[in-house]
Amino acid sequence: MARINRKFLCGVSAAALMPFLFAGAALAQEAAGQSGTTDAILEEIVVTATKSAQGANVQNIPTAITAYGADQLAALNFRDLQSLSYAMPNVQLEDIGTTPGVANFSIRGLGINSSIPSIDPTVGIFVDGVYLGITTGAIIDSFDIAAIEVLRGPQGVLFGRNVTGGAVLVRTTAPSDTFKASARLSAESGLNLTGDVVVTGPLVDGKLSGKLAIYGSSDGGSYKNLFNNSSFGEADQIVIRPALRFTPSDDLEFLLRLELGDAQGDGPAAQNHAIYSRTSFDFAVNEPGYYENDWKQATFETNWRVPLGSGLITNIFGWRDFSADALSDIDATGGSGFHAQIVSEQDQISNELRYAGTFGSVDVTTGLYYFQQDLLYIERRLLDTNLADANPAVTRIGGGIGDFSTTGAFASADWHLNEAFTINGGIRYSHEKKDSSISRVRGFFDPLGAAGLDVPGEGQTGGNMVARTLVISDPGYAQKWNDISPRIGAQWQPTGDTQVYGFFARGFRSGGTNFRHTALGTKPAPFDSEKQDSFEFGIKHDVADFARLNVALFLNKIHGMQREQNLPDPLSGVSQLITNAGDATIKGFEAEGRVSITDDLLVTFQAGHTTGKYNSVLVDLSGVGGIGDPTDFALKIPRLSPWSYGANIIYDLDLGMGVLSSRLGYNHRGRAFYTDNNLGTLNAVDTVDANLTFTPNGSIWSLSVYGTNLTKEVSYGGDTQLPNIGAFGGDGAGPRPNPTFSPLNKGRILGAEVRVKY
Repeated sequence: MARINRKFLCGVSAAALMPFLFAGAALAQEAAGQSGTTDAILEEIVVTATKSAQGANVQNIPTAITAYGADQLAALNFRDLQSLSYAMPNVQLEDIGTTPGVANFSIRGLGINSSIPSIDPTVGIFVDGVYLGITTGAIIDSFDIAAIEVLRGPQGVLFGRNVTGGAVLVRTTAPSDTFKASARLSAESGLNLTGDVVVTGPLVDGKLSGKLAIYGSSDGGSYKNLFNNSSFGEADQIVIRPALRFTPSDDLEFLLRLELGDAQGDGPAAQNHAIYSRTSFDFAVNEPGYYENDWKQATFETNWRVPLGSGLITNIFGWRDFSADALSDIDATGGSGFHAQIVSEQDQISNELRYAGTFGSVDVTTGLYYFQQDLLYIERRLLDTNLADANPAVTRIGGGIGDFSTTGAFASADWHLNEAFTINGGIRYSHEKKDSSISRVRGFFDPLGAAGLDVPGEGQTGGNMVARTLVISDPGYAQKWNDISPRIGAQWQPTGDTQVYGFFARGFRSGGTNFRHTALGTKPAPFDSEKQDSFEFGIKHDVADFARLNVALFLNKIHGMQREQNLPDPLSGVSQLITNAGDATIKGFEAEGRVSITDDLLVTFQAGHTTGKYNSVLVDLSGVGGIGDPTDFALKIPRLSPWSYGANIIYDLDLGMGVLSSRLGYNHRGRAFYTDNNLGTLNAVDTVDANLTFTPNGSIWSLSVYGTNLTKEVSYGGDTQLPNIGAFGGDGAGPRPNPTFSPLNKGRILGAEVRVKY
């Protein structure tokens, strides 16, 4: 199937935009002296995680959180959320790779293994206060970022459902009252060219300001497809982001953010472990595939300062329209055992109205929330599993449609008993409704039930990819949940440099239906919600300006744990079965810190450890011995890496003519299991990153050279097990490893970048 070859928005390619993006540097004239990377790392970030009227210092928040400002992200060679995947303890910000850009984030061992849009995540992603309703398209090249906050542990009171693992908060920059301009141009091995320009300033002095940000990238592909020895991994992206800020008075602000985006490229670089070593970057696919993501979105934020409690009323309205079209070589061979095409469409609106203020010794935040999204998902599977058949191709198609909505009300309070002691409390009520209909992934006359009822598809399928329509086999799934998620805790701050905290919190994750139902003889079965009880104890301590150490201990009890079992199936390629698998306990610790050896030499470090076990099992996870067999209880929870740790050494050298900043970083993440039966695994990874940045005195520009994954560690987004037959690269009973679909992440990247700020 040929790749869709569309031009970008406005009819221009990312490569064609490069000269215009870099031309923004001409706006710069003169600048003051520059500071080094150590100053950027030491900069304190005001975070929005508490949704308070004034924001909060990260050291004063009674929960585990890591925050990055714009300069800190630049020092880490930030490209997208996945590039932070190894930078924090017990955090995995992975792209599953089935189609590029699908977030399968995991925090503290709570994550998903799915590209199905009807499956809700354990880690919520919020952009400028707006929740992204699906994980598809969540990992895109990012720019124009003011800050990123990663909250570990359940955040149900302030952020609602689907944040049992944690939340990732992304803030873009707001229009400025003073003129500012910045530009960036980089070239990486591949060849991957990226560039962006941001211009902001007043339009009506003191009342109206604006911003225009444009980003473009063109990646020629850093992989080699051994099927035809061609370069692989081509990808292009463009994002246009205008914004307006209107301040009719000192107490009132209106902020409108718009975004148009288009990303497209080759399908996954899929490796098959029956053919190639899991420690190599070798792969061969006869179908290069493609992906194309298009989106447009708007956020309208109102902030009104009121006398009541010296408070702030905030309203954030969000709208997003997203569509995806992709084709992937799932068998990951030079044959055509299993190719899959998907179409996904989502339209969402949301609104949050909240108040934050102070009444004597009590800080209060309360609000109302609404979210609604419409989903369409269509999947077509082209199967060729009989190598002896001259005309073996089988087409199966199906999917689902859904109308999902959530309403909620929340309140939280911090009661300062005195200067040292604070009681924290909060509660959230959520009502969730999901209406969905399923079209089983099927052929022309596949049996749909025990009675042998045949329902013909459209033509030879259950739907039409071009018209984006489905022939529904199982309509009318109506699900509702009412949830109350509380949080209670305490803080003790004996000095301004020390905080001791502890809390109990409950999290709620949505149930739903499986839009990828491939078990032809069985009716689709909805799954129920998942709940979590979490206990956390932490200490945050600063030693003057010399050192910092933050430590957290946690214990999570998950009830009705949702699991998606990926099982080899010769008839459908892979079968996905989503159930409430049982109850589990996950516990561990994490630490983050830094030490200033001198004014110019800084060391940062992080470490995390998790262990988990099933307390009860309601399905046969292992596939042997039946439900509740000892083999089920012996299984490890997927995406739970026992150890993660790392360190960075940052040094600023004054050369007289300017500052040369250097960073050398090392991070480790231990081996983890990918599938519930523990047959699929994710490699242990030890990454080494480095960069050098030169900033001349009194200049507006800087030059960086950098490298990521310098040791060429091999990692992949998933390790789906395929049928052990010849069409999938298998040999029956062995001795080769089982066939897999394992999308490779990039290897070593070398790059250079010029940044200009005015």
